[in-house]
Amino acid sequence: MSTQLPTLLNGLVDDAAVFPPGSSPLPEAVVAHRAHRASWYADLVGPLLVPASRLGELADRLAAEERIAVGVIGDVPLARLDGVLADADGRITVRQVEAAVAKRGEDPLPGLAELVALAGSADRFTVYAELPLTFGLAGALDVLAEARAGGVPVAAKFRTGGLAAELFPTPAELAAVICACRDREVPFKLTAGLHQAVRHLDPETGFTHHGFVNVLAATFAAAEGADPSRVTELLTATDPRPLLQQLPERAEGARPLWVGFGSCSILEPLTDLIRLGLVNGGFDA
Repeated sequence: MSTQLPTLLNGLVDDAAVFPPGSSPLPEAVVAHRAHRASWYADLVGPLLVPASRLGELADRLAAEERIAVGVIGDVPLARLDGVLADADGRITVRQVEAAVAKRGEDPLPGLAELVALAGSADRFTVYAELPLTFGLAGALDVLAEARAGGVPVAAKFRTGGLAAELFPTPAELAAVICACRDREVPFKLTAGLHQAVRHLDPETGFTHHGFVNVLAATFAAAEGADPSRVTELLTATDPRPLLQQLPERAEGARPLWVGFGSCSILEPLTDLIRLGLVNGGFDA
């Protein structure tokens, strides 16, 4: 097996082990994250995602000289988030902060203004605004684009699954979001439901999940000017072959638009990457 991942996959999967449906206890998640970071596939793995309210608990789990990079998930009110980050243990390096700015059906702009203000004071991490795929999305993306143009390190985050069917956007809805981010040059992250590479039906829940290789192919197409119908086509595909055809020539380049996704399992997406030949033997299959 190749022990080198193509550059295209660097940092693709953030370690969300402590979040549902995995819900690992934090001590176990820290031990597993150390193992991932020391493994042959370490370049695939992004930071450990930790709720803001548990940063103190995380510090208690570190060795005296240990350092750890994390993504902080804002489970405290936005008004308190800045203070929580300022009080974080010096051994914890915050790479990114992610926070929801509104629930479905709510106006995202007030919460987004608070988050942009937090990002404006940050000099060491990117702030991801989790936006509902409903009312006010276009206006919220306009705010992010304007802030980025002014040098503020902000980007978008969207949910692609969950515990209810309505939390899974359709391929057309996700394609519209990808193209909207493309048009505004706003990078984005995804979360929930992306454990497997290719779009599939989960027999236990009856939900159809998006595939992360579908998203990878779709974002390349969008970045190269494809219209939403073509992006939708790629997101809808359940046959991996047309998706994989796009990747060999891009293996050593960076991902456009899409920063990556959080997964409560690192090994599930890794296993799919090996099965599809994207890691085992590189892109030569």
